[in-house]
Amino acid sequence: MSSREEILSVVQNIVRDVLDNDAVQLSYATVAENVPFWDSLAHVRIMVAIEKFFRIRFEVDELNSFENVGALVDGIIAKKAA
Repeated sequence: MSSREEILSVVQNIVRDVLDNDAVQLSYATVAENVPFWDSLAHVRIMVAIEKFFRIRFEVDELNSFENVGALVDGIIAKKAA
């Protein structure tokens, strides 16, 4: 799995699972503030689930640098390529 679209789909499914909301629709421009119930605790749970699924580990400064879902997807791609 390496395409941005495939990774976005996986991230969307992880967010849906963590937030227990199958109606969540993510785009590359989505920011956490615009997703109901995506608060700081949910963010930690989402990031842990993403790291576990993709078998990667983000540094704290990397986690804080993601401006939107697109930046997160790009971060996943970069970690997988390293």
